[in-house]
Amino acid sequence: MEENMEEGQTQKGCSECCIKCLSGIPYASLIATILLYAGVALFCGCGHEALSGTVTILQNYFEVVRSPVDALDVFTMIDILKYVIYGVAAAFFVYGILLMVEGFFTTGAIRDLYGDFKITTCGRCVSAWFILLTYIFMLAWLGVTAFTSLPVFMYFNIWNTCQNTTVLEGANLCFDLRQFGMVTTNEVKKVCTGSVNFLKMCESNELDLTFHLFVCALAGAGAAVIAMVHYLMVLAANWAYVKDACRMQKYEDIKTKEEQELHDIHSTRSKERLNAYT
Repeated sequence: MEENMEEGQTQKGCSECCIKCLSGIPYASLIATILLYAGVALFCGCGHEALSGTVTILQNYFEVVRSPVDALDVFTMIDILKYVIYGVAAAFFVYGILLMVEGFFTTGAIRDLYGDFKITTCGRCVSAWFILLTYIFMLAWLGVTAFTSLPVFMYFNIWNTCQNTTVLEGANLCFDLRQFGMVTTNEVKKVCTGSVNFLKMCESNELDLTFHLFVCALAGAGAAVIAMVHYLMVLAANWAYVKDACRMQKYEDIKTKEEQELHDIHSTRSKERLNAYT
């Protein structure tokens, strides 16, 4: 009988501990973090592979040659964009962790564990700083989304032309890299619909794969924008919570002080009456 009671108490203690742990998880920040990681992973992974496919298409079908000197040509710009992708992946991995930690420290369970003082004094500055950073990052991701839509538009034109080669039979359409600013104006690097390179490019897997990789990268950038907006809502709610907690803490301090003063007054009067009676 006693063993059953002990087992019941143990199970009750474990269930209460689990409930307390689950109540301390910031689910809104967790959803935003998962969305951010998914978007950044999709953008960085697909964007990196799409840039590599672009290099292959430029070299094999547009016959663009890498400059032997350290000049700022299209291949150098692609290499720079790859390094930028590496930095974006690392930076937002760390930023997502920081936002999750901030979410944990503004939940009720963590507030009860560490006390109101740390949350209300440091939390307001931290929340305000994260709101500013997240707003800036949201604008940056909007710019990245707009920039990523450019190669999607260019590849869509080429891919759509390849899909309609029978309809365009007899028409002489050319894709000139000078129109996209990839080569200098004195270089003639173009592929026309009737050329052998154009037919090879349409039959190859590089064009179709690169186009769809850029579409996935665009979707990842859009997901990152949604994650930033979600973070802004969460941080604004946390800011309001911390602000209210600060006001409540001040109210509790004033109330405690007044009660202590009343207690001191009553104690003093009781002593005076006792002394007068004696």
